[in-house]
This record gives sequence, C-alpha cells and structure tokens, in this order.
Amino acid sequence: MTTNTHFFSLMVTHTNLHRQFLLEQEAISCGKQRLHDSLEKLEGKSYASASVYGVSSIREALPYLIKTVEDTFYRLSKGQAGKFYKEISLYLEELEPLAIATILLKITFDRVFSTKRQANLLVPTMSAIGSALETECKFRWYKHNYPGLMHYISDKYFHDACGTMQKQVIASKKFGEHDIRWPAWGTKTKVSLGRWGLTSVMESTGWFTISKRKTQRKRYEYKVVPTPEFETKRDELIKTAELFSGIPWPMLVVPDDWGYNEEGHIIYGGYLTNRMMKGHDLTRKGNPTIKHGEAPINFLNKLQRVKYCVNRHVLEVAEEMRLRGRVIGKFIPIAPAYKPSRPADADDSPESNLSWRRSMAEAYNADRINFKRSVRTRTQLEAAEKFKDESFYLCWSFDYRGRAYPIPAFLTPQDTDFGKALLVFADESSVTDEAELWLSFQVATTYGLDKCTLEDRHQWVSENHELITKVATDPIRYMSDWEEVDEPWQFMSSCHEYYHCCIAKDKLTTGLMVAVDATCSGLQILAGMAADKSTAELVNVVPSAKPSDAYKAVADKAKEFLPDYMHPWMNRTVCKRTVMTIPYNATKDSSRKYIRQALLEKGINPTKDELTQIVNADYSSMDTIVPGPMNVMRWIKKHVGQYIRNGATEVEWVTPSGFVVNQKRNDIETMRMELQLLGRTSVRIPTGKETPSPIKHKSSTAPNYIHSFDASILHRSFSQFDEPFTVIHDSVLCRAGDMGTLNRLVRETYTNIFSEKCWLSEFAETINASEPPPIVGTLDPKVVSNSTYFFC
Repeated sequence: MTTNTHFFSLMVTHTNLHRQFLLEQEAISCGKQRLHDSLEKLEGKSYASASVYGVSSIREALPYLIKTVEDTFYRLSKGQAGKFYKEISLYLEELEPLAIATILLKITFDRVFSTKRQANLLVPTMSAIGSALETECKFRWYKHNYPGLMHYISDKYFHDACGTMQKQVIASKKFGEHDIRWPAWGTKTKVSLGRWGLTSVMESTGWFTISKRKTQRKRYEYKVVPTPEFETKRDELIKTAELFSGIPWPMLVVPDDWGYNEEGHIIYGGYLTNRMMKGHDLTRKGNPTIKHGEAPINFLNKLQRVKYCVNRHVLEVAEEMRLRGRVIGKFIPIAPAYKPSRPADADDSPESNLSWRRSMAEAYNADRINFKRSVRTRTQLEAAEKFKDESFYLCWSFDYRGRAYPIPAFLTPQDTDFGKALLVFADESSVTDEAELWLSFQVATTYGLDKCTLEDRHQWVSENHELITKVATDPIRYMSDWEEVDEPWQFMSSCHEYYHCCIAKDKLTTGLMVAVDATCSGLQILAGMAADKSTAELVNVVPSAKPSDAYKAVADKAKEFLPDYMHPWMNRTVCKRTVMTIPYNATKDSSRKYIRQALLEKGINPTKDELTQIVNADYSSMDTIVPGPMNVMRWIKKHVGQYIRNGATEVEWVTPSGFVVNQKRNDIETMRMELQLLGRTSVRIPTGKETPSPIKHKSSTAPNYIHSFDASILHRSFSQFDEPFTVIHDSVLCRAGDMGTLNRLVRETYTNIFSEKCWLSEFAETINASEPPPIVGTLDPKVVSNSTYFFC
C-alpha cells in the first residue's frame, strides 16, 4: 500500500513538472507574442521611437547627435557653416541641441520603421522632420507670447486621446479665432531643415542610409532605410527583450530553491527555466557577487514552498461586479461611457452637430482613460480564471535591503485589496477556539477597526453577526453594506469565512490569510536601536492595556506650537503620513502635501503660511516626544555624508539575519528638457561619469538601514515557523490557528536582535564615524514579549 501511494505521488509530481514546463513555455511564448504585437502596433502607428529597440537606440545615439548639432551651431556662430545651414540660424536658434536631437531621432525612427506605405520615402521623411521642428517652435511661441490663452486651450481642449496633429489643429483654430497666427514655415524651409537633420542622424550614428531603386514607371525612388549593421543591432535588441518578456505567472510545482554553490556563486531559483535564462535575480538591483547569510536564503526558500489557491467566492462576486461595471475600491472593471445618438438636426445645424461631436469625443476619451485604469483589474481576473482550478506557488526574490517581493505581478499577497482577497492558503487548518478569535480579528480589522483594542474588535463582531451573515450569504444584494469599508474585498471575504466557520459552523477548516502589522515599524526599530523607552511606549513595544497611538500623540503635542484656532484641525489623520515617513527621511515638501490633503478631506483649505506652521509644529513635536529616533537619523545622515566625502564609494552593512546590504548612490550626469508636445522628459546621457553622492547617501541610508532591520526580523522569525505564511513588507500573514505562535516568534525575534549587540555601534565602526551613536539606554527589549499590540 505504501509503495503504491509513493508511486502515485511520483506520477503526480512528474505530471505537474511536465505541466509546469509547458506553462513556462506558454508564458515565454505569450510574452514574446505580446512583445511582437506591441512592436507591430507601434510600427503600424508610425511610433517606432517608443518600441524596445527605439527607446534603447535613441538613448544611445543622443549624446553623439547632440555633439553634431552643437558643432553645427558653433560653425554658424563663426560664420563657417555655409549657405546650406542658413535656415538653421533663422528658425532653430530658440531650440536647445538636446530638444533638436530628440526630435530628429524620434521622427527618423518613426518614419523608417513605419509599416505605412511609403512612410520612409526620402522627401516626405525630410518634410516630416522639418514639420516636427516647426511644431515644437510653434507651441513654444504660443506659450511664450500668449501663456494665458495657451493654458486655457490646453486645459479645456487637450485630453489623453489627443494626438499631435489634433493638438495642432485645435491650437491653430483657437488662436485663429483671436486673430493670432503663427508665421508658418514654407515647404522648402521644412525640407531643407529636414535634410540637415536627417544627414546629421545618418552621419552621427551610421544606422541609416538612402536606398535608390527604379520603379515600374522607370523613375527612381529614394527611401531612408536602416543599414545592415543596425538591422543586426535591432534584431539583437528584440531578442534580448524576448528573453525578459515572459509573463511571470504562479507555478504549479514548488519553485527551485535559491542558494550558492561551493565557489560561492548564486544558484538561480524560482522558475524551472530561471537557472538557464537567469531572467530573475536573487537580489533586485543588488550586487550579484555578494553572498548572503543562511537565514535570509532559508526564509526565501520557505516562502516559495507555501501553496495557495484562488478564493472562488471572491472570484464569483468579482465576475458579477465586472458584468455590472461596478467600481469597488481598486476593483475597476471596464464601464463604457454613454455615447449619445447623432441628433436628427445634425446635418442642418452646425451647432448641434458640433455639440454632438464634442460629446462623442469626451465619451471616447473617457473610455480610453477607463481602459487604462481597468488594466490591473482585468489582468487580476484573467490570472484568477487561469488558476481557479489549481493550487499554485509563488517565486520570490529580495530587494537590495532584504525585503521579500513576489516575482509574479498578480495573484500575490502584495497586491491591491481586491488582489489580496483573491488568495487563500491551499493547506487549511482546523477551526480552533484561537482560530475563531483571529478570524474575528480579521473581520473587524478589514472593516476599519484597526486602532481599537482586541476586546473592542471582538465585541463589534459579536454584535454584528447579522451584518456579517448578510455580507457572507448575499454580497451582491447587500453590496452597500461592504463596498465603502476600509478594505471592502478582504472584509467581504473575511465575513464569508467567519460566517461558515464560526456562525453556521458548516466549515471545519480555514485557509483565510489573517494579517497583522507593525505599529509604525520605523519608530519601533529606531526605539530598539537607541534603546529608547519613551519612543517604545508610543509604538507598542512596551506592553499597554490598549494600543498606543503615536500619530495622535504627535498631533496633540503639535498643538503646543500652533495658535488656538488651529487646535481643532489637529488629529491623528492629519499627522499620520508625516509621522510614518519621517523615519524614512521624508522631506518637509512631502509632509506639506500629506497634511494639506488630509485637511482638505476635512473641509479645511489652509493657507501657505498655515501649512508651513503645521509642518514645523509636527517636526517640533517629533523632536519633543521621540528625540531618540530623531537624533539617530541625524547622526546617520551626518556620518554617512562624511564617510562618502572621505572617499568611500558605497555603504555596506550586514543585517542581524546575515543579509548583506550594498548601497550605491551615485550622481549621474543628466540633462533635462521640455518638449511642448511630448511633455517634460528627463534624458540621461550615458557619459560614463558617475560619482558617489554624499547627499543621496545621507537621505537614503537611514530609511534603508531601518528597512533592512524589519526584513531581518522576518527572516529570523520564520526560521522557527513551519506553517503556511506570507509577508507584505513588514506585515505578516498566516492561518488563523497559527497566528498566536507567529506573534510570539516575532516578539522573541525583536527581543533577541536588540539584546544581542548594539547595532548602531557596529554601524559606526563600518562608516568610521567620528562620534558615538546617540544611544538613550532606557529600554529593555525583553518587555516586548508581553506587548499585545506590538504586531496587531
């Protein structure tokens, strides 16, 4: 009997392996097909400059073409350019070389690789280049001489669906109505400028040439074509793009483990084909030569062995909402805009016809915008449908700080509220008394009671069985009872699970993912680093009868720095984003945006001076009530800056789990331009000059150091946890019956990490700090073991 079972298991494994290979081949094939469909679409619209080979090639060619343009202008200034360049000095003196070079390359790529008939004929191509240069000059002229009118036209008549030609027609017409007309360039001028521009592109790149052939009418036809050398380059760029175009779907078998061989080189894990193709790295944007410790690698491999399946109940509800075109939270299905019928008097009434055409244009633009907004929802549903009858696994990798991220883009726990609700653990556990409590916790938390005590949350659930039953048994009919809550899809899913497990009791196991989160994890970690008890008390490291609220504490303290009339404005919501982001070196500008948005939502529109007062009050409040973390961040900024200025090229440290963080922050030479029709575009010129940036290191080291510690806490916590789990940054998720164990392990890990050594002193040695770190020394990390709300 045992032998037969083992044989059957081997057959299943072999079958699934074969299916997985087919799935990965399909993913690669679909990705390649999408890539080529995109290329075909772009070339069909004469927009090859936006293709994978166009973007890459234009970026490479820009510095050389800019040099050619600059040389032309220099010769013109010396009177050495000759009659051939007369039009350049007359018409292009207001355009900078970068803008000219970008336009020349864009139009050349668009015309040469267009699939439209005769798009790459020589004279039309030169004329198109000249016309594009004129369009740029024309819109700059409008904006410079008539900024108010240009802003009005742009705001009222330009929309996402407007193309370049449409914008030109609209602008010309509207300015013409005010008797304002651009002095148009003649055809000869545009062709002459186009001839110079095309010649410059050909000479500076060597990628294009002119072909000459006789037509059936015995006339010569001249076309701009790519050289054989560029055709080869283009093919290579497309083939490289094909390697990375595969759709990263979930896997039907356990992903391959990540690891290191005897020489210390990475063994590629994840997809079965990844060891051959190496399309996904262990550490994203990291140094591939670094060897991380055993704990983070084991953590990642354990994470990859977790099995999931699609929540069929959520999928069924979503399909109905899709058919109804109902938007709920981040669930945005396609909902075609209303398109009015053409009025009966349209032929006789120009005004009626114009009004109808405008309404239709607005409707089609709304459809275009909605199509873009609905992309994520459509892809989520497509992935859920594909895997709804399967159990599956996810491939994971690290960012360079040690945080774990799924490689697939959909059907992952790190998705929108709707995306998360689509997932459950495939291996369910029994519904115990403890599981019932954590299911209750999940219902209340997703409803929006995340700041209440555990007792209050459980009490709310027990008093709202009727609501939970309605949402669980008929979510379509009672949609209004759940669509506006904090996390509507997860709440609806949690109600369904809680009802069947705890009310109807017709389900004896649960696979619902229950999530607990850190309380302002940045301050929790800084409190541990600085051994700062006062901060630890504010962020639930120290035990308390109810959750501490650092955001409210900062808001209350900030009132002391503000005039009386502003006191009613200040609450936890106004200060929350600022308090959350200050440990990550958020700027005062970003804090202004967060605070202004929060006040506007309360119906308060603060003046510029009032905003400044509130931001400064928040920072003063933080300095007063959490001085330890604020001093640690200033210390890190100061000494990391000195470290880089003294000659270091990067900052590297080893986290408590053995993950090696390698931080590079270089100043890369860039040029910035503003093309009126293309929008503001930042262009990076690959000069090869990169210098370590003290400013960038100063701003990024403290947040990255904190993130590396919250990652380490998870790496080490899960070394002793052998049940299904997953993570979202610094949040942990597991089955309801396992949450008590996991909560204990997270607390123990925090205690162990901040008891075993002074990490800031070690970091001080790493960066050769001239001053010791500002350790407060009042916190015993062991107290966290009794803190109910540390992770909750």
